Amino acid sequence: MRYRVLGGTGIEVSVHCLGAMMFGAVGNPDHDECVRIVHAALDRGINFVDTADMYSAGESEEIVGKALRGRRDDVVLATKVHFPMGEGPNRGGNSRRWIVRAVEDSLRRLGTDWIDLYQVHRSDHTTDIEETLSALSDLVHQGKIRAFGCSTFPADEIVEAYHVAERRGLMRFRTEQPPYSLLARGAETSVLPVCRRLGMGVLTWSPLASGFLTGKYRAGRPVDLTTGRAALMPARFDPSLPVNAAKLAVVERLVEVADDIGCSLPELAVAFAAAHPGVTSVILGPRTMEQLEASLKGATLTLDDATLDRIDEIVPPGTDVYQPDGAWRPVALTDAARRRRPFADRAAAQ
Repeated sequence: MRYRVLGGTGIEVSVHCLGAMMFGAVGNPDHDECVRIVHAALDRGINFVDTADMYSAGESEEIVGKALRGRRDDVVLATKVHFPMGEGPNRGGNSRRWIVRAVEDSLRRLGTDWIDLYQVHRSDHTTDIEETLSALSDLVHQGKIRAFGCSTFPADEIVEAYHVAERRGLMRFRTEQPPYSLLARGAETSVLPVCRRLGMGVLTWSPLASGFLTGKYRAGRPVDLTTGRAALMPARFDPSLPVNAAKLAVVERLVEVADDIGCSLPELAVAFAAAHPGVTSVILGPRTMEQLEASLKGATLTLDDATLDRIDEIVPPGTDVYQPDGAWRPVALTDAARRRRPFADRAAAQ
């Protein structure tokens, strides 16, 4: 296992990070098996574990906490805050009010006194970024977290946060966690270059494109929409939909690349994500031990220029074959009122 420094923090993390999103009711409800998966990853040299408070409503954090008993000092532990945790207002978002409560809840579920990397899971248009950075800076000073970062932030908001921190004398985001895979290369356009210029570490998520790069889904084969992730999000897997048909067509071409260099499609996918010079660590999110082993096989694979050139021909740099973050879109795109002047203003101008 190789190691890299995380965003100038001096903290060394493995090039592959164990993601715990699939631990708990949403993925694998067997706590004992999930603990074994964590231990297997640690035994293979992974020292970086990433989870979030909202994964299975806190259950993932509880499982990770169980798995790290007796091994906590050797692990760089990351979790996140933002998405709602329960009913009612003020139980989510990026406000100081919520962050100072959410971090205590995460510490309790994880069974630890500190979190190495506390990440803001998504941006929040209702909260000034200064408010968020101030609350996170205080948590560092209190010793409850060691560093903090953002996740799936647009490049312009990453830059804004950097300058706000500089002007206000606050600590800054040290990392960003964007989606990045063979089928979703949009981060190459601005997010990855911006993070490199600002000296930020990058943890990429979904290197297997929600399962499309596992080899399980192939063109011309039926897809069972009643089990696994397909049951949770059928629109993302239904092969009759044009966006999914496009993904499957690209997958067939990528399978040829993998076959030609003597590796599996998952190995190719994991190696590709780690090959970008702006990427610090690639998050692997297994549900089973078999999935962990399949992903780790790509940990020792290095892609040569000829292979990367072939990939560029299939999926041009900066191209998203599909929208990787289907669970969230910027409010500027979802709230029509933010794209239109009030009707009275428009009528008066005519």
